[in-house]
Amino acid sequence: QVRLVESGGGLVQAGGSLRLSCAASGSFFSINAMGWYRQAGKQRELVATITSGGTTNYADSVKGRFTISIDNAKNTIHLQMNSLKPEDTAVYYCQGKLFYTSILHNYWGQGTQVTVSS
Repeated sequence: QVRLVESGGGLVQAGGSLRLSCAASGSFFSINAMGWYRQAGKQRELVATITSGGTTNYADSVKGRFTISIDNAKNTIHLQMNSLKPEDTAVYYCQGKLFYTSILHNYWGQGTQVTVSS
């Protein structure tokens, strides 16, 4: 069984910073890619993704403000969020695309709330 455990959410004023972390544990062979998505309404949207090799992808709305990083030794990713805006308020979900044998599986964390006050 694989678990993705998120941490680091909370309440912050506009202009402030937060750092989210997501640790993958359980039965898997390796990480293909991991990322962060967020959901404020009905739609879950991509925030940032990173491959095990360090290739990153960001939503236009967070480019220049958010930085995703990976620690392959600890099976953990981080999302450093700076210059936060009220529109960044959402539940942030960690996603992991992990290999077990040669099969790629998709996993989600339980979500962590980020609230940015104006």
